[in-house]
Amino acid sequence: MQAWSGMLALAGHEARRWEPKRLRYRLYTIPATLARRARRVVVHLTEQSRLFNLEVGVSATRQSTG
Repeated sequence: MQAWSGMLALAGHEARRWEPKRLRYRLYTIPATLARRARRVVVHLTEQSRLFNLEVGVSATRQSTG
């Protein structure tokens, strides 16, 4: 399931070819903080991460599909 989501969400980026273990390491370890406001959880990403643009692209894809 994780490999398929990587292929669908990361179209057009080399990250879609990463193995699941590498994908987990790279995407799930991006520095961020969580804030809870108005019954919503907001993720604040740091722009100093070298994979910041990749994560922003993934989240934009998720919002447009669901």
